[in-house]
Amino acid sequence: MPEKRFRTPAGQRILAAAEELFYDRGITAVGVDLIAEHSGLTKRTLYNQFGSKDHLVSAYLTERDRRWRSLVHDTVDACDDPVAAVTAPFDALRAWSRTNTRGCAFINALAELPDPAHPAHRIAADQKHWLLNLFRKLAAAAGCAQPATLATRLLVLHEGALATQPLALDTLPESTRLARSLVRASLRNGGPEGTHR
Repeated sequence: MPEKRFRTPAGQRILAAAEELFYDRGITAVGVDLIAEHSGLTKRTLYNQFGSKDHLVSAYLTERDRRWRSLVHDTVDACDDPVAAVTAPFDALRAWSRTNTRGCAFINALAELPDPAHPAHRIAADQKHWLLNLFRKLAAAAGCAQPATLATRLLVLHEGALATQPLALDTLPESTRLARSLVRASLRNGGPEGTHR
């Protein structure tokens, strides 16, 4: 994850306005004129602070990524045992979703910015790889068999709950229950596919 860069108060205002607009309306639908107007600053200030819209989009995703990872790590650290920690990202998602109701900003960014060379695309993709690797590490630490396979399944459940969020289907509770059952089965039966270690 890119390091958080120091921002001036003007830069912070622009970034806050951009985050609200990009998340609520979409990245491609929002131009720098609207961001400048929404922040109460000029386009010149925006370009002085960020250089381009692409860099502003990257800063927006980097800041969301920083906050999300911090919440996930805090939730994992609060777990009493390694087995509970495996599904802690689902608990983090429950807390995150209280104030982020339009689905996943990273999935949205990947859909809007399909070019893998775009810096914001790379940030969004890296966020998903990070979560997959975290699930794998947590599963291995808990003694789950086939942690890579389990991690993939947990990621699919997690992202599915997140992707269906704008539909108000409330799939997160069932996804969380299924995730926990997969972890228990992995521990009890030697892995998600029933093979013993």
